[in-house]
Parts: sequence; C-alpha cells; structure tokens
Amino acid sequence: MATDLEKAPESLQQLVADTDTGGRNPRGLSKAVIFAVSLGWALFQLWYASPLPFALGFGILNDTEARALHLGLALFLAFTAWPASRYSPRDRIPVVDWVLAFAGAFAGAYLLLFYGELALRPGQPNTMDIVVASAGLVLLLEATRRAIGWPMSLLALIFIAYAMLGPYMPEVLSHKGASLNRLLSHLWLTTEGVYGIALGVSTSTIFVYVLFGTLLDRAGGGNYMMQVSFAALGHLRGGPAKVAVVSSALNGMISGSSVSNVVSGGIFTIPLMKKAGYGGVKAGAIETMSSVNGQIMPPVMGAAAFLMVEYVGIPYSEIVKSAILPASLSYIGLLYIVHLEALKLRMNPIIRRAPRPWSTKALRFGLGLSGSVLVVCALYYLLAAIKSLLGAAAPWAAGAVVLALYGISIHQAAHSPDLPEDIDIENPQALDTWPTVRAGLHFLMPIGTLIWCLMVEEMSPALSAFWAIAVLVVLMLTQRPLIARLRGEPSGARWMQGAADVIGGLTDGSRNMIGIAAATATAGIIVGGITLTGLGLRMTEFVEFVSRGNVMAMLMFIAFVCLVLGLGVPTTANYVLVATLMAPVVVELGAQSGLVIPLIAVHLFVFYYGIMGDITPPVGLATFAAAAISGEDAIKTGVQGALYALRTVVLPFIWIFNPQLLLLEIDSIVELVVVIVACTLAMLLFSALTMGWFRVKLRAWETLLLAIAVALLFRPDWFMDRIAAPYRDAPADQAFAIARDAPDGGRMVMVIQGTTIEGEDVTKTVALRLGDRPADGAADGRRRLTESGLTLVPLAGETQIAQVKFGSRAQKSGFEQGWAVQSLRLPSDRPNPHWFYLPALALTALVWVTQGRRLRAV
Repeated sequence: MATDLEKAPESLQQLVADTDTGGRNPRGLSKAVIFAVSLGWALFQLWYASPLPFALGFGILNDTEARALHLGLALFLAFTAWPASRYSPRDRIPVVDWVLAFAGAFAGAYLLLFYGELALRPGQPNTMDIVVASAGLVLLLEATRRAIGWPMSLLALIFIAYAMLGPYMPEVLSHKGASLNRLLSHLWLTTEGVYGIALGVSTSTIFVYVLFGTLLDRAGGGNYMMQVSFAALGHLRGGPAKVAVVSSALNGMISGSSVSNVVSGGIFTIPLMKKAGYGGVKAGAIETMSSVNGQIMPPVMGAAAFLMVEYVGIPYSEIVKSAILPASLSYIGLLYIVHLEALKLRMNPIIRRAPRPWSTKALRFGLGLSGSVLVVCALYYLLAAIKSLLGAAAPWAAGAVVLALYGISIHQAAHSPDLPEDIDIENPQALDTWPTVRAGLHFLMPIGTLIWCLMVEEMSPALSAFWAIAVLVVLMLTQRPLIARLRGEPSGARWMQGAADVIGGLTDGSRNMIGIAAATATAGIIVGGITLTGLGLRMTEFVEFVSRGNVMAMLMFIAFVCLVLGLGVPTTANYVLVATLMAPVVVELGAQSGLVIPLIAVHLFVFYYGIMGDITPPVGLATFAAAAISGEDAIKTGVQGALYALRTVVLPFIWIFNPQLLLLEIDSIVELVVVIVACTLAMLLFSALTMGWFRVKLRAWETLLLAIAVALLFRPDWFMDRIAAPYRDAPADQAFAIARDAPDGGRMVMVIQGTTIEGEDVTKTVALRLGDRPADGAADGRRRLTESGLTLVPLAGETQIAQVKFGSRAQKSGFEQGWAVQSLRLPSDRPNPHWFYLPALALTALVWVTQGRRLRAV
C-alpha cells in the first residue's frame, strides 16, 4: 500500500528525503547494501527490545555494546545515504563515502569490538584508542552535518573547544581545562559522552517507536486516520482545516517527523483549505501547527519525551499522563481557531451532506460515544479478570481475546467499502463516518496494544513497542489475504504484498532513524563537555544573574534559548542541551524563591519550546514544507503559524505555577473533571482572544473581560493566594508522623536550610513524592521516606538530612545531605481555589449574551 508521502509530488518527496531519510537513491549493488544494512539494523533493534535474548539465552548485549552497534550502523548509513553536499551525486556512492562509511562503522562499534580490552584499562587509553576516538569524533560531526545540518555540528565543536580552552575563558566560565587524551577518553571511550544517556535512549526506545510509526503508516494506518477525520469533519464549515488538525493529531502517533507529517497530510489538506477560502498563508500555517504539535500528542510523543524517562526518573506512563491534557488543549485550541477563522471569513462548507436534524446528530453521537466507552470498559475488565484469575495462562487467554477482536474487525472491514487511497482535491466527496471507521478498526489494535502495555501493564516503553510491533506485523501480513477470503476473492498474491510492506516498513524505519541516532550521539558530546567542565554548576549563578532571581524572567530566558537553538538544532538535541543545563537550575532557583516546581513540569516546558523551533521563522523546516505546497512565502507562513502557536506557547508558563494542568496534585475524580472542563474553556477563550473574535468581533471591554476569565480559569490559585496562604507551617519533628499518614503518592513539602559548596547559606522549599502505603496498612513514616531516598535523623534539637540516596526521588527533588529541615509545609484549610471558576463563568456568559444580541442584530 502506498503511503501518503509516496503520493506527494517528487520535489516534496525529495524535500522529506533530504530532511529525514537521506537524499541519495543509488542503484545496483550500492542500493542493495543500504537496503541490507537498514533491514539488519531494524531486525537487531527488534531483537534488542524483545524478551527473546533472555528467554533463549544468547545474543544478550549490555547497554554499552548495544549503543556501540547502534552508532556504528547509523554512521555507516549516514555516509552512504546522505550526500556530502548539494553537488554530490544522488544516484551513486562515491569511493570516499564508502571509505568514510566503513571507518565510521568501525569507530562507532569500537566499544563493542574491543569491550573486554577497554574494560581492563579504564582511563588509560593507548595510541589506538586515541586515534579511533579522534577519527570517530570527526566522522560523527561530519555525519551530523550531513543528516542534521551544520548548526548541530558547530554547537558540538563549541563545547569541545570550551572543554580544552577553559583556562582562557572569562572568569565566570573558566575552568582548569582538559587535555586532548582526557577529552577523547571522556567523550568516546566512556558512557559520559557520545555513548551516554541520549544515545542509550535512542538505542533502547526511540528506534522501536519510529519503527512502529513507519510500519503502521505502511499498513495503511495514516490513510485511515486521514479518511476518518475527513468523514467526520470534512462537511463542516472550515472542514478541511479541521481535518488537518484532527488527522495531524492522530498521525502524531505515527510520524515522529514534523516535515513528513506536513507533506503526507498537507498535499491534500492545504489545497482543500485554499479552496474553502483560508488562503495559502493561513492554510500552510494551520497544517504546520497541526503537524508540529503531533510530537506532543501521547501515547507516542517526540523522541525527546523518551529521554525524560531517564532525566526525570519516572515511568513513561507518568509522562504520558502529565502530557495528555496540555496536548489535548493545544489541539482543541487550534480546532477552535480554524473554526473562528471560518466564521470571520464567512465560509461555507465545500462538501454537502444530506441534512440531518440536530436530534438525530445528537443521538448518533451519544450512541457512538457511549458504545465506544462501553466496549473499552468491557475489554479492560475482561482482560483484568483474565490476568487475576488465570495466572500463568493469562497471556494465552489475553492473546485469544486479541485474536478474536482482530477477527471481528477484519470481518467488519471485509463488509465495508475499501477506503479511498487519497482525497479528491478537485471534487471532494462526503464520506459516512461509521462505515469509514468500520473499514479500518483493525488499525486500532496495535495502538491499543501499545497503550495497554504502557499504561495498564506498565511495561517498559521499549517492550511495549515490541509487542505493539508484533501485533502490527501479524496485521500487515494477514489483513489483505483475510479480507480477500471473506469477500470470496483470490488471496495468493496478497500474502507477498503484506511481506513486502513489512520489509519496506523496517527499512524505512532504519533510514528515518539515521538522523536521530546522529543527533543523540552528538548531543552526548555536548553533555560530556558539560560534565567534564562542571559548566552545569556555573549555570545556576549565570541564570540567577540574568533573571535577577525572578522566576518568570528565568522562564522567559530559557524559552528564548530553546527558540534560538531550535532554529538550527533538532528538538531532541535542543531538549538534551537545555534540560541538562537549565532544568535543574529552574527547580533550584524556584525552590530558593519558595516555589515548588515539579521536575516533570520543567522538562515538559523545555520540550514544548524546543518543538516550537520547527515553526518559528526564519528556519522552521516544517514551515518551508507547507509553503512549498501552498505556493506562498515561507516567512509569512511562519509568522502566521507563530500567531496560531500562541495557545501552545502560553501553556508551559501556566503549568509551572499550576501543576494541575499536568494532572498533578489532583485528589479526586470530581476535581479531575472540574480541572479538565475549566482548562478546556480557558483554552477556548484564550484562542478567541488571539483571534479577536468570539461570536462576533470582540470589543475592547469584551477582550478585557475574557482575559480576566482566562486568568481565573487557568490560575485560580493565584487569586486565592491573595486571600489566604496555601500552606501552614508545622514543626520538622512531625515528619515521620506526616509521612505515615500521607495518602498513596502523597507529597511532603519541606523548608530546608544549609550551606552550599560555595559557602553560601541557602534556604529553599522542596517537595518529596512518597510511594504507596504498604498493602497491610501498617504504614511506617520513616520507612516511606527512606523508600523515597530520604533519611532523616533528630540531632541536636534539629531534624537533619542524614542521607539522600543517589538517583532517588529525593535527590531529583533537590534535597541536600547534611542540611537541616526547618519546617514542614502542610496544606492550609483555606477555601478551594476552584471557587474562582464561578466569576469566570459569569464573565464569559456576559460576553456571550451581549455578543449574541449583536449577532442577531446583524
């Protein structure tokens, strides 16, 4: 099955290839070599992610060995798939690139090939080690220049120069410097540099998720999501723009690339938006924003999201939970923006569907929604019952359930019309929603498998992706033959077509990973330079100096840094750099200001602003792709996209101060529902403010009232803080009793005081997330604190922090060994801040009614 990308014009396909997979397409033996290495890389990554090595007892690689093989294969493909320059041949591989490819493969895999010898002489590199490390760094930087662009390589060179020229730097940045041997050993022969966390996550997790996306797209999942969106929304006012928003949100689970997402969907939606009346600039901006935001949409987010698992130290399922509401709000806001644009431009639907009474529409929607909820709940409780009742036989029974569901969905597909392979731009036809959904229900099974493994079984991200890919491969091999059999058609050739799709998806996934592997490896150079020089410790002073201790100024500075870096550095590397340097600084300076900022909030802040680099002019690649389709100026498209992006840009500042937006600090289902409804309304009103339009054009006083309503809905705590303090102080010696009585996952806030290594007396407010209470109910406060990594002891009339376990929640929360706990901060008995939602609703209703009168008068 052709992917949506393969339907794009050749020039756009070349743009995506130059950006994501390499612009070279050789013939003959060279093509066969690239194909074989790409296929082998994908199969190795599947093997590494699976439980098979441990089950069978062979082919087991430790983390360092796997990272080395991962990088070696990536470097080989980087030099064979990417031309050195625009003037280099595309249809053949020059001899020099063959030499560089094999040299890169050897240097990248050096830690695997000589693992035993290197382990026997740690920190004592010989001549060969230094030569290989030197060549490896040069080759990695060149591969990164080809696959990512010169800014990434230049940034890495700056950090290498900084590591070696430390004594000659200004006093605020100076350090003793590093010798060439020490630098090379640190960056290439240990796991502190190139082979560090970023490359490790690329090896263990990112690859299999990219593979999942390319396979699902090959299977037809991308086209299915586009067609469902078109069937549900294409007939509405501004329908093509709404299709772009929803389909891009769904395709965010498939494509990790903003550029390919723009091209694969934009070739249909941008011309349709122009036809509907949006104009080329707005059409390109809408598609760009929709596609770029696909990286923030769970369950499969951008590659940087998987790095958070290591940096924040929480399961990926927790990251998904925290990210789901902001991502949904962003897409809801964009959907409302395109609706308001349609109202302002007085558009009419470009597709006519037989009119139905509102009662019929409401009944159909209610039945569809309730039926979907009932099916999901029934499946959840069925699988939960199987797991609890059948013990060791549960996986087989669950597999039988999945197989039965697959049979039902294939039966539905066989008795539904085939989905169109594209959308007729010149004469678009309305599709019925339910028949379109029925035709591809089986595509939801691998996605459901992924979500189940991640969120319910709480498997590792890599293992979850492996089982989802296993289900997907079975689907790809069997869907066409089974549908043909059920329709009474011959099925022989369709088996081979399914196999070809699987192999094509595997090789496509490998080629999509080359740039990501190079970027994460080069990000390791930057992180290695930071750890080698101690730059991270100096950043607190620097950021404090720049922001003058103001948390808002500090956040704006970090947002600016992310946006500037995003002009030339991919999101993953942008995240690694800023998260390594800035995230601990924000938490630390916030704590010193008495503000408890959850670490996940800071990392998502950096993640969101890193993604904005794909939009903001003058370099946003996704914007250039959209402009190439619309035929409009890329800068104008980028400026319009940045205006639409305001609703996404504002969210990170809100959740820093109101963690409930990340579904943190929520104690009940009722509170959860209230927060979701309030935040959704706030996003709709904020979108209306940015457009200057609600039901009709906003007047100045209406704008002011809606702005106040948005503030009340997004930050009710700020208004309540003006009336009553959120915390009351309690003596530090009550820590064990409070920890004992805290609920599962409860949070303890403490004010601690001590002396930094620079000799400065500091007081800061920190919070510790506790684990679950024991099943027998015999809670022990001291034990619960210890399990979270914190050991407290009464000493000389004070409560002292005796130990902070390395890598624990306590360490990540900012607790310092040897400091004293001054006091505990307990929630006060003040009224619930959510009472401020009522005046917000009243202000919104007032504007709604007054605009309704003007609307009727027109």
